[in-house]
Amino acid sequence: MGVAKSWRFSLTPAAAKLALLQHQNGYNGGGAAKLQSLRSPKTTPFSPRQRKQQQQPPATRRWSVVCGLMLFGLGLVSLFTGHVASDLEWWYTQRVANHGLYLKLTGNGREAIDVWKSKYSKFYYGCSERGRHYPPAKKEKASNGYLLIATSGGLNQQRTGITDAVVVARILNATLVVPELDHHSYWKDDSDFVNIFDVEWFMSSLAKDVTIVRRVPEKVMRSMDKPPYTMRVPRKSEPEYYIDQVLPILLRRRVLQLTKFDYRLSSNLDDELQKLRCRVNYHALRFTKSINELGQKLVMRMRQMATRFVAVHLRFEPDMLAFSGCYYGGGDKERYELAEIRKRWATLPDLSPLDERKRGKCPLTPHEVGLMLRALGFTNDTYLYVASGEIYGGEETLRPLRELFPNFYTKEMLANEELKPFLPFSSRLAAVDYIVSDESDVFVTNNNGNMAKILAGRRRYMGHKRTIRPNAKRLSALFMARDQMDWDTFAKKVKSCQRGFMGEPEDMKLGRGEFHEFPYACICEKPSSSIENKDHHTQVVKDSTRKTRNPYNVYSREKALHVSMKRNMGKSERDHENDEVFPD
Repeated sequence: MGVAKSWRFSLTPAAAKLALLQHQNGYNGGGAAKLQSLRSPKTTPFSPRQRKQQQQPPATRRWSVVCGLMLFGLGLVSLFTGHVASDLEWWYTQRVANHGLYLKLTGNGREAIDVWKSKYSKFYYGCSERGRHYPPAKKEKASNGYLLIATSGGLNQQRTGITDAVVVARILNATLVVPELDHHSYWKDDSDFVNIFDVEWFMSSLAKDVTIVRRVPEKVMRSMDKPPYTMRVPRKSEPEYYIDQVLPILLRRRVLQLTKFDYRLSSNLDDELQKLRCRVNYHALRFTKSINELGQKLVMRMRQMATRFVAVHLRFEPDMLAFSGCYYGGGDKERYELAEIRKRWATLPDLSPLDERKRGKCPLTPHEVGLMLRALGFTNDTYLYVASGEIYGGEETLRPLRELFPNFYTKEMLANEELKPFLPFSSRLAAVDYIVSDESDVFVTNNNGNMAKILAGRRRYMGHKRTIRPNAKRLSALFMARDQMDWDTFAKKVKSCQRGFMGEPEDMKLGRGEFHEFPYACICEKPSSSIENKDHHTQVVKDSTRKTRNPYNVYSREKALHVSMKRNMGKSERDHENDEVFPD
């Protein structure tokens, strides 16, 4: 619709000027003959009408030429993109003819939000199958060498590195050695890959994509004159960088190690590589039996108490607050403690806490998260599972959230003795939180960190389960002014702020945000027949004349109109500025 939009903005002023000229020339009831004569002029040379036209003011003649050229150009464009013209015509007619339908659907442009489930999720499903012409993986002996990967950060940050490591090995036609996990980060967890993930399943499920081995063969290591070459690639490098800069070293040295491997591959790749990312992240990376069993036990215990529950990832730990540069009213003690933690990131700039809060860069407090949920419509009998590590401020910080939602549970509360073997290992504890959060009916994030991104993408892939991300930029102003308004006004404003942040299918845009959060290439439309079989009352709209790269085509006619109106009339109020890589 890019061409259509350009037409809209270029032709509308022209139409207005043309109408003005027609009015000046007496184009009323009797002026129709004049306009008709201009459309079909007589061919007699030097007719009185033509002589009259030659005597027209230069400005009028110039405008006639401009109009003619514009109409000629419009004809040429329409010749090559005829469907665009029909789309433009459809949009304008729908805007007028269905304006009443739009208002009826959305309630003056504001459709009621079901906080538990998106009613449009049934139109989509996760798809990451290999293409018909997808080449098989290179055998170990035929590959270009062995690729060693050293990941970085906490569990979910390392997960992004593992996912991208498989894709990079595919790009380089290399044999991937099972990645090494980070033992030296803030959490000081000495868990290896085999302690967290099912390594046999990881290797076998990706056998058609990449050859994976546990270690470099001793024979190869003995044959090397030098130790494996070590390098760090820039963040978000394109595949061409790996081909031009990394592959020659791999071919020359045979064994290559890439260090601090997190977000070292571009978010924008071709669809086959994106689908490989999804196969790794959503299928191949399966937790060990012990972790998975404990996670499922906690899910079952939550389900025994309530048929549905909300998982909240508070991410209000000291390291997160220090990284954000925000201030939460704890005085000199808070400033000193967070400043000391902040020293571990040597490159972080000095920030203004107030400015950061206004920009939406500060995590909400547990109290603010609770207020947001209550304003959205979650009642105080809602069951909450709180996924979190050490909360800054401890029980005093959590008390307001507990008062808003008394049915408040954590992994420590649900599993006592069973959790003890996991306590020394922060990544294994994070894996348990990951499982329960993934299985929840609603997942609420409190930042744009790695767990938030990974789980948001997974929940989209698994059927667009409701995922709520606070619009912190707009909510921060509301929270600062909440004492100046009554509860109904506050709740209404919160609901307005959160449109576009509720995990709806339409929230996802091509090229927006990290692929791990928005896996657009791995989301497919369900066939219209299957939708009709499930819901005989759903009217399906399917355009069989053309295809689109964007998988987010909504079949419902009313929904299609709703989305079209929002996009074209500037109704959407989304903010995806929070794009830093947080250390979790």
